[in-house]
Amino acid sequence: MKKFLKSLLVLTVVGTAVAFTTPIEEKTVNTEESTVTWKGYKVTGSHEGTVDLVSGKLEFDGETLTGGNFVVDMSSIISTDLSGEYKQKLEGHLKSDDFFGVEKYPTATLEITDVKSSGKNAYEVTGNLTVKDKTNPVTFTMSIYGNKATANLKIDRAEYDVRYGSGSFFDNLGDKTIYDEFDLVVDLQF
Repeated sequence: MKKFLKSLLVLTVVGTAVAFTTPIEEKTVNTEESTVTWKGYKVTGSHEGTVDLVSGKLEFDGETLTGGNFVVDMSSIISTDLSGEYKQKLEGHLKSDDFFGVEKYPTATLEITDVKSSGKNAYEVTGNLTVKDKTNPVTFTMSIYGNKATANLKIDRAEYDVRYGSGSFFDNLGDKTIYDEFDLVVDLQF
């Protein structure tokens, strides 16, 4: 009888703990209020612009980030540092097969696979980034304050077969070299 009561007590405690666990909550990203800004670098300078989110969500266990995923519309890529003819030429080139081939690959995705707390409101996030049907892991820091999140990512375009002007694929480019790493600054509202 003593063993039965002990087992019953353990089951009650475990059952109560399970009943009070916080369910995972998905928070949808407001794509109209969120921004993804890119900046690419070349020997002779840099260019920057934006690309639009199609969808996104962050997953939380209580107040703790646990996951999420995002879809980006690659055909929306624009330059914000140029105007007129040069802006149109750069945007057309970025959308072409030389860079992101948006006709064949209209979206890029990020699926968060691991999240570790790295301080108050800060997380080390690892995810699978897919661009041009090539998937590679990326790790970055994300900060969350209320209904806002920010992240800075450094992406190596060579890992996604974005070859144009890359010293990883071509020799003797000189001052025509475009560096493989580019930056993404993400500001999310949810």
